[in-house]
Order: sequence, then C-alpha cells, then structure tokens
Amino acid sequence: MKENPMQSLPGIPTLLGLIGSSLLSAGLFVTGVPAHSAAMIVGAAVLGMLTIFGFVGLYMVEPNQAAVLSLFGRYVGTVKDNGLRWSNPFYAKKKVSLRVRNFESGKLKVNELDGSPIEIAAVIVWQVVDSAEAVYNVDDYESFVHIQTESALRTMATSYPYDQHEEGQIALRSHAAEISQHLKDELAERLADAGVQVIDARISHLAYAPEIAQAMLQRQQANAIIAARTRIVAGAVGMVEMALAELQKNGVVQLDEERKAQMVSNLLVVLCGERATQPIVNAGTLY
Repeated sequence: MKENPMQSLPGIPTLLGLIGSSLLSAGLFVTGVPAHSAAMIVGAAVLGMLTIFGFVGLYMVEPNQAAVLSLFGRYVGTVKDNGLRWSNPFYAKKKVSLRVRNFESGKLKVNELDGSPIEIAAVIVWQVVDSAEAVYNVDDYESFVHIQTESALRTMATSYPYDQHEEGQIALRSHAAEISQHLKDELAERLADAGVQVIDARISHLAYAPEIAQAMLQRQQANAIIAARTRIVAGAVGMVEMALAELQKNGVVQLDEERKAQMVSNLLVVLCGERATQPIVNAGTLY
C-alpha cells in the first residue's frame, strides 16, 4: 500500500454553487406550491436532495494534514491541498497529521551487554510520510510507534555495555552519537511499513538500577584511582630515568648500584606520595 496523491475541487466555489442550488430549490418549491405544479415541486425536491448530498462532500484539510479517501473500503487517494475542499460525497475521509511529533518513552529497566541492570529512556522525533501506509498497514500507527520504540530501545540497550572497558569499544555512556544512530536505524527499520519516518532518536535517561548503583559507583571510583595511579607511576619512572641519565652525563656525582637504588627509592617516594615529603639533610659525607 503506497500513497496515491489525488486532486480535489476547491471548496469555496463549490460551497457557493451549493448555496445557489439550495436557493434555487427553495425558489422552485415556493413557486410550484401556489401554482399546483407537480413538476416544479418534484424538481425542487430532487434538486434539494442533491444539494444536501453535495454538502456531504465538503471537508477541511489543515496545513501539514492529509485526507485519506476511500470508496466502499477501497483506497482511492490522498488529498494534501489545504483549505476547504470538495470530493465525491461517497468517499470516506480519514484525516492524518503530517506534523513532526515527539515523545519520551518511559524508563525501562533492562540488562546491558555485561548483564548489569540499568534504567534507560529515549526521546523520539517522528513524522508520518506515507498516509496510506499509516492508515491501512497498521491498526493504530501512534500506538505502533510507541510500542516499537520500547522494543527497539530494549534491543539496543542489550547490545552495548554501560561503560567502556576496552579501547575502541562502544558504550552507552561514552558514545552518545553512535548509540543514537543505532537506535534511529533500528526504529527506521521497524516503522518503515507504517509510513513513519524517524527524524531523531536520543537517549534522555541512562543510569544504573538503584539496587546496584552504589556498587557501580565504587567500581567507577576504583577504576579512576587505578588509572590515575598508573599514570603517576609511569611519569615518576620517566623522571627518575631522566635524572639518573643527566647526572651520569654531566658527571655531577658517581653513584654505585646501591646508592642508585636508594636514590630511585627516594625519588619515587617524593614523586608518587600523596603528601609532601620532609627531607632529611645529610651534613656529613655521602657514605
């Protein structure tokens, strides 16, 4: 089922014509009754019935709205011309909004790729682009969009971890653009048969489930501390190597292996310690 654009008659001229027809019918009736003219009375009645029937064909189409027309259950076409329009009175007319709409899904509790329970919600921006598919391919296209959004969000959330554990790994928290694109593609595939286009899809809420939130916070803090310590130690080792190389290069002092080890130990304590060190000044000999 694909949309079939069709033309309709402008409503204002048609309305004026129907009003004139109704006045003519009334005039014939008023003239025919005193004259006892059966032909005029019958003509007035027939013209009046046709005029009333013609009024049924009038309908209004607002901006960014489409009227889906069907004749005895068979799809005829879609009218998108704005304003007052007129079509065959036998046509059944169903209005479909073509405006851009959005909604926020409810918070869903799902298990991410690593199995941890999380809460996730998304904001979806969508629009009907094929009125015929929206009306005839699904029973209720608005409800269809909502249900398929929740299904796609669950499927997407189980495909990624909450946090990035490896270099280059896509995670829900750290790769918003990639996650949004995946969700948008997933929804576009599911809603294609309903005549709906997904304009944007973004995560609006993302958090660990309350029962594990504290434990996950402690794990994140531990990972941050380990990463910081690793970087500090790597920098300290580099500085010690540079200091020993400069001392040996310039011949400032000659150190045996035992004194080198002691100097390395002292420098690492100074560089890696969280608190400021209190130096002990040796006023005697080096040994």
